[in-house]
Amino acid sequence: MKLATIAILLAAALAAFPAYAGEVDAAAFVTAHNKWRTAAGVTEKLSYSPTLALSAQAWVDTLKRTNHCRMRHSKPNGQYGENLYWASARAWSDGRKELQKISPEQVVNSWGSEKADYDYANNRCTPGKMCGHYTQMIWRITTTVGCAMAVCEDTQEQVWACQYQPAGNRIGRKPY
Repeated sequence: MKLATIAILLAAALAAFPAYAGEVDAAAFVTAHNKWRTAAGVTEKLSYSPTLALSAQAWVDTLKRTNHCRMRHSKPNGQYGENLYWASARAWSDGRKELQKISPEQVVNSWGSEKADYDYANNRCTPGKMCGHYTQMIWRITTTVGCAMAVCEDTQEQVWACQYQPAGNRIGRKPY
C-alpha cells in the first residue's frame, strides 16, 4: 500500500513538470560545477539534489509565468544559494526566432568565468564586476546543487537556475 502511494505521488510530480524540465542533465551540471571547484583547489565535490532541482524548477516556472523569463532571484532567506542564467532566442534576419541550444556546461562556465574578476587575497570582486556566481559555485561548505530551466515559447527565451545548499557567499568569509 505504501509503495503504491509513493508511485502515485511520483507520477503526479513528474506530470507537473513542464515539457522542458526533462532536458536538464543533472550529471553534466554536477561535473561542470566540480571542474570549477577542483580548479579552485576545493576537493569537496557537489552532489545533485532532486529536492533543490524541484525548487529551482518551481522558481524558473514562476519566472516564465509571471516575469516573462526575465531573471529575478527568489527569496531564499538563507535556505539556499542561487545562480541564474538567461539566454535570448536565436534571431534571424527574416524575423524568425528559434531556441538556442544551451548546455549545462555553458551555463556553469558563464558563472565560472567570473573567476577573472575575483580577488581571493582581498575576498572581493573587481570594482564594477560580478563574481558572486563563481564564489557560490566553489563555496567549500556547499555540498549539493539542483538545477532547472524554463522556456518562454512565444519569445524562445530561456531562464536557468541552480540552487545550492548550504548557501555560500557569507559576508566576511572566504569561499575556501
